[in-house]
Amino acid sequence: MVTATVLQSGTMLNPGELQIDLFCKGLRIGASCDLVADARQVSRTRAGLGSGLELVLPGDLKDLWLNAPVEEDFVEASPYHLEKENGGYLVIDDRDGGRHPVRIPGEPAWYRARTSSGVEMAKVGVLQGTYLGIYVSNSCMYWYGGEPKNCRFCTTGANVGVNEVAVKAVADVVEVARRAKEESGVTFVHFNTGYQNGRGLEQIAPYVKAIKEEVGLLTGIQCVPVTAERHWQYDLLMDLGADHFSFCYEFHNPEFFARYLPGKEETVGQGAFFASLEYCQGKLPKGACSGEIIAGVEPIEDTLRAIDYITGVGAFPTVCIFRPVIGSDMEDHPSPDFAAMRRVMEYMYRACRRAGIPIGMAPNIEVSLIVNPDDAKYLVERDLGFRFYELKLKLMRRLAMALKFRRELRPHPVRGRLEDFRRRAAEAKS
Repeated sequence: MVTATVLQSGTMLNPGELQIDLFCKGLRIGASCDLVADARQVSRTRAGLGSGLELVLPGDLKDLWLNAPVEEDFVEASPYHLEKENGGYLVIDDRDGGRHPVRIPGEPAWYRARTSSGVEMAKVGVLQGTYLGIYVSNSCMYWYGGEPKNCRFCTTGANVGVNEVAVKAVADVVEVARRAKEESGVTFVHFNTGYQNGRGLEQIAPYVKAIKEEVGLLTGIQCVPVTAERHWQYDLLMDLGADHFSFCYEFHNPEFFARYLPGKEETVGQGAFFASLEYCQGKLPKGACSGEIIAGVEPIEDTLRAIDYITGVGAFPTVCIFRPVIGSDMEDHPSPDFAAMRRVMEYMYRACRRAGIPIGMAPNIEVSLIVNPDDAKYLVERDLGFRFYELKLKLMRRLAMALKFRRELRPHPVRGRLEDFRRRAAEAKS
């Protein structure tokens, strides 16, 4: 059966359910807490979804990372509050007095260090869970013009150039990534941009090559997709060392996509996300790409269809529980219901299992902004099928480490050349 924490009232709440409920309800900060000394800074960078408190929920299957909402208006009504007792932290549920020990990751020393050019490292990249997130370019172009076309849940236009450096020098990124690897054990760096008028992949290319050759990390890319005639850009990025591509199409329901993502609807359309996801996943090992969606806004049945589609093409679903971020156009939209989100996350795990998606393969990658597919193992019965699947994944992890990850985590030359990317891009413009 599912292992759970027994609360004082007899309520059963396992770590996976607590993770989901904290995403939905948020966490109030008690007077006993000393987060300035003990925690990572609340970081309003990129889309703003990392604007909460990083914490870790211990569990017998795995520890779960969580970026808990702490500042949004809906948090005021949360039954959960954080307290510090005897040098440790507890999440306390006011409904029944349940006490959940948690870990608060400290802020790394390199955050306040400066690169050789004098830039504070936390303004180049930040940890989100255990991976390094870097927004490489100027703010998303959807935020500008006579009538902004920004995604309605996003605050990138208010953050980039304010809470982080607008344009990151390659040398600065290399320095930050190296420190993050050496001091924080980072294995994965995720590069993303907002809409850059079709130049996002081109902008990211130099960073990918430099990280592979000078640092040795797994690399991921998230950009607004290019049109089919430019899919060659994905091929060249794979040659430069890209290990992973993620496609944030957010809503499977086309009406919700158009309503809440007006810039994406106007410039590329939902179909471009599907075409690019299928193209890249067709070139890479199963589970090397992801489709990113938001749960809690569109009808749940549409979200479940999204999970079926993503796993059906061999990718893994990245499912974010909607957060009404302060300063976004949707800051007054209600936070989702726990029961509905639990249903979504359990479905996600079962869909990955049905499709044979190799979840949780890469070492030390825990994304705190979402319920990771392998986090959701807490939501299903631990029957024979569960144990067989988990054993299979364990063996696959060992094999992947021996055959791929050990090499990728060392600096090594890549076969791709930036000159080829620039030449093809110039030819496409002429």
